[in-house]
Amino acid sequence: EAAKTMRAIAEEAFAMVRAYKGSHSGEHGDGIVRSEFHEAMFGPRLARAFEAVKDRFDPGGLFNPGKIVRAPRMDDRTLFRYPPVYAPVSFAPALDWSEHGAGGLLAAAEMCNDNGACRKAAGGVMCPSYRATRDEAHVTRGRANAMRLALTGQLGPGAMASDGMAEAMALCLGCKACRRECPTGIDMARMKIEALHARAQARGHSARDRAIGWLPRYAPWASRAAALANLRNRSALLRRAGEAWLGLSAARDLPRWAPRPYLETPAPDGTPDVALFVDTFSTWFEPEVPRAARRALRAAGRRVIVPRGRGRPLCCGRTFLAVGAVEQARAEARRALAVLAPMARAGLPIVGVEPSCLHTLADEWPVLAPGADADAVAKAAVPLESFLLRNPGAFAPRALPPRRVLLHAHCHQKAFGAAGDAAALLARIPGLAVEPIESTCCGMAGAFGYQAETEPVSRAIAALDLAPALAAAPDAEIAASGFSCRHQIADTAARPARHAAMYLADSLAESCRRRGKSTGP
Repeated sequence: EAAKTMRAIAEEAFAMVRAYKGSHSGEHGDGIVRSEFHEAMFGPRLARAFEAVKDRFDPGGLFNPGKIVRAPRMDDRTLFRYPPVYAPVSFAPALDWSEHGAGGLLAAAEMCNDNGACRKAAGGVMCPSYRATRDEAHVTRGRANAMRLALTGQLGPGAMASDGMAEAMALCLGCKACRRECPTGIDMARMKIEALHARAQARGHSARDRAIGWLPRYAPWASRAAALANLRNRSALLRRAGEAWLGLSAARDLPRWAPRPYLETPAPDGTPDVALFVDTFSTWFEPEVPRAARRALRAAGRRVIVPRGRGRPLCCGRTFLAVGAVEQARAEARRALAVLAPMARAGLPIVGVEPSCLHTLADEWPVLAPGADADAVAKAAVPLESFLLRNPGAFAPRALPPRRVLLHAHCHQKAFGAAGDAAALLARIPGLAVEPIESTCCGMAGAFGYQAETEPVSRAIAALDLAPALAAAPDAEIAASGFSCRHQIADTAARPARHAAMYLADSLAESCRRRGKSTGP
């Protein structure tokens, strides 16, 4: 009925335009909706001329068929995005999509209206893989349409777990840029989790999936053999074996296990007023970052508590989500919520140093383990840089020797509006000339850059913006709050990058040196 009404309105409107000798062409062109009416509007002679021009330049009819000339009826329902047979198939999503109403996951996919903003070649972050490949199959709207077609049965049974869906999602880096930069705010990173989960349910997890996803659970044991585990990077044979067995690129150095991981549980100075959430990557690979963050928070006059669970350290579940192991991620979230939720309800900010993990608390936990506890933690979660910028307290950084610092922001910092806070906080340290790098994703994106099949695309993404910016400033230092970003920079530019917390610790050390005191742990 609505289609019939729309046609009647169009016919009356076009008749009125003809009567006043006007034009029915709109600012976005004619397309399918208006092309049918060209002959009535312009007359047969001009309509034939249009066809002759079209045929001269496009004899095969390859470009925009059905537009301007030889157009279908505007209400031909076989051409509709939602044809008469359009209906969802039975599919039980792993995450909570109730924010999209009764339509759930399908309604979330339908948010993509094909506007093509994800095809931009510069500015912002979206869509990193498309910028590197220029292939429509690897752009946000291509993935969204694949998912919409799968959820409505147009790709056959079991399409969500199919090889085709896996291929469609393979180059999504989970950067979350579409969540912020797409005009409709589509969240392809979260939808990819559903596709990964569906495939894992149908086919199980590979050895590589388990090596990546189950990291928080085997890390306490692997860390005890850190020296042995780190041999892989120094052995060409072990590199090749790792690529053959796990599909982890032999061309990449894997993160080095720290000889002294962050396992301390320091007592707060009195009643705590801030919780420092130490993520899995910082705990086992770069413990110097949370140690520096705690020093900065204490220098600001905060009473810091480091939340701990029974046994192994707490984890956000990010690695499990990256391989579609949703139930395991949910278990990690609930385990951590038991510790963090009481703190959040008591008014403690939950400060984190790793953007991907911190924003998992804020953005994924409410749909992974929905409820009041997850909502409270999501509201309390805040990046270290944002917290100290807005709550400097007694923190008074002393001047460092003058230096130029290029700042690369993590994609999740950009997606959630926190990138500017890191730059603003570092700029408060006298001696630092901070220059944010305008770039898309660094290309590492967790395990994406380590996978043998996606490693070349990872490097191609880095070569778009990040690598040229670093090459243009060979004497500058580099700051990057993302664990993956720092490793991509080390691998592609052969230069170290440091977390913002390390610069804060530097300024505290300088202050203590001038006063003749030790900085302490």
